[in-house]
Amino acid sequence: MLRALLLVLVLSSPAIAADWKFEGGATPIAYSDNGEAQFQFACRGGDLAMAYWVRKPGATVAKSLSLSLAISTRGGGVSAGGDTSFAQDFPMIHYDGSSLIIRGPVARQWARTAQQAGETMELAFVKSTASGGPDFLDRHRFGAVGSSAAIGKVLADCS
Repeated sequence: MLRALLLVLVLSSPAIAADWKFEGGATPIAYSDNGEAQFQFACRGGDLAMAYWVRKPGATVAKSLSLSLAISTRGGGVSAGGDTSFAQDFPMIHYDGSSLIIRGPVARQWARTAQQAGETMELAFVKSTASGGPDFLDRHRFGAVGSSAAIGKVLADCS
């Protein structure tokens, strides 16, 4: 009877899972996937790489040769304000969606930024408007639970 009661309690309890996952192996990777997009950090050949991949991008993103990227980790959305970080003009990759890959110092800076996120982080591709302001495209929000530990493991393997 006690076992049956414990089983019912375990099955009816909400699952507690991290938003960020870590996979070790030849290419250590930390990632969050919201079903429509994925944000990740990976150690490839000793170099840290960061990627933002949108499975079904809007037409502007799907046709772009290069875009910038924006991230906000303080719970709000990306904006032209001071709580958003930008990575400028990187080539787009169009294969089964659209993605942007960033390596080196910018990837390392963003890894540290993502590690310090509150509950959520939001990313978006950025295109400059005719007036010079930012146009945020394909915005996606990711949970930040577990980002510090998962990204930390990748950074430790990629020093």
